[in-house]
Parts: sequence; C-alpha cells; structure tokens
Amino acid sequence: MPQPLFEASITSLPLLGRGKVRDIFAVGGDKMLIVTTDRLSAFDVILPDPIPGKGAVLTAVADFWFKKLAHILPNQLTGIDPETVVAPVERDQVRGRAIVVKKLKPLPIEAVVRGYLIGSGWKDYQATGKVCGIPLPAGLQMAQQLPEPLFTPSTKAEIGTHDENIDYAAVEKTVGPVLAAQVRDAALQLYSEAAAYALTRGIIIADTKFEFGLDAAGTLHLIDEVLTPDSSRFWPADTYEVGTSPASFDKQFVRDYLETIDWNKQAPGPRLPAGILEKTSAKYREALDRLIT
Repeated sequence: MPQPLFEASITSLPLLGRGKVRDIFAVGGDKMLIVTTDRLSAFDVILPDPIPGKGAVLTAVADFWFKKLAHILPNQLTGIDPETVVAPVERDQVRGRAIVVKKLKPLPIEAVVRGYLIGSGWKDYQATGKVCGIPLPAGLQMAQQLPEPLFTPSTKAEIGTHDENIDYAAVEKTVGPVLAAQVRDAALQLYSEAAAYALTRGIIIADTKFEFGLDAAGTLHLIDEVLTPDSSRFWPADTYEVGTSPASFDKQFVRDYLETIDWNKQAPGPRLPAGILEKTSAKYREALDRLIT
C-alpha cells in the first residue's frame, strides 16, 4: 500500500483551500482538483495520524455512487483524468485519490438523511420523543429503522466547530422554498435508492449527509463526497440487531475508541495506536469491497 498522504503538496496549481479531509486546487477558472487525503476527522477535529488507504477508498466509493445515482440529478464529475492537470512529479499524489470537478456554488447547508435511530438522533429521541423537531412514535429502540427516512438538515461548520441541526423552515429561509424542496426531495431519493442497493450487498446505510451546489444556470448538482464511510454510517446487515449499537464499517470505529480515552474533543486530537489505524483502514476497505466487488 502506498505511503499515507496527510496533506497534498501540489505546487503546479493554485491552492483554494484545505478541508477536514480534502485539499482543493484550481484548474483554470471553471474546474477544481479535489485530492482526498488520508486525514481523519472525528468530532470535527482533524486527528494527527492518517489512515492508510482511506483516501483511495473514499474516492472509489464516491465515484461509484456518483455514477450509479446520476439519473436522479447532475453531479460535479467532469471525467478529466487528474494526472493530466498536475506536474508529472505530482502524479503520485493524485493517482487513485483525486477527481477533477466542475466549479459550482455550494449551498450553505448539509442535507442529512436518517433511516435509523442512532447517534445524536437517538439521544434527541430519548429526551424529546422527536428527532430534530420531527415527532416520532413512542417506544422506538436504539438502532431501529425509522417509519420513513427523515430529512434533518444542518449548518456547514468551519473546521474545529460543530454542525448545528436546523429545521426545514430555516432551509427555506436560507435558500428559498423552491430550492429547499428540491434539495429535500433529492436527498431523500438519493438515500432511499442507495440504501436499497447497499442492503443487497449486506450493508445497512443508517444515515448519511449530502451536499449540493448550483451551476451558473441555477441547476442543482450533487457535490463533495457521496455515501462514503466518512459521510455515512454503514452497518453489516448480518449482525444488525435492534436495541444495540451496531458494529460499523466507517469512522464510527474511531469515534468509539475516542470515547474510551481522556480527551475533551477539542483540538489537538490524540494520536491513534497502530492497531486502531490498521483496523480502521481495514473497515474502510471492507465497505468498498462489499459495495463494489
């Protein structure tokens, strides 16, 4: 396996920014190169140790879903080989982990869809009988499938800060009622179709988040990453059991470890033991193998 990449050091293109996981470079005035590093963020903090192979897995999984769900709405892909837009000495940094995308205007919200009662949704339900203000039937258990998937949008937080749940009225106020409805309907359809397919491959997609952007004509596009182990909770269907917190193919494995140590969930993040790095890398790879092979 190639050496883990914590940060892309590409100098042949202008750097636009670095996110929690992705480094973004300008390709002309209308396209961008997105390099998916092996960085891992947990509780909105970037951890100091990269996960070997993670960037390549995320890229392959997202590429699979972008193509599989392209009939629902357009996406950011251009089909341009990333190795053709960087200097020859930089090709190793983009091979298998980068994409060239259209430069679109991102919407200032994250479109979260929940299909199962887990995580902050479970805590919210225990306290209020609702998830993000949406009433649910009494008596539901941890990890139980919801009567129908819920659209529970959130703000997009800066690095080091936390996303905040918002209600649908806030989405309408932010982007307008027509676009809000389009985002909600697209997110629910994307999740429902993906969840149905994943189940045939032995994976339950408990929840996920989508991001959207607009082109110059105002057409909605699916952007960023889609249905990856970083943006979703993936559970093995064969060991799933209502009432317990399921094992996970995603970074929940790291979150669970971090809950056992003395850390206040503020930067800087703690170092991860070699065993945790190896097991997390294997979890990501297994998700890819189950979905695609």
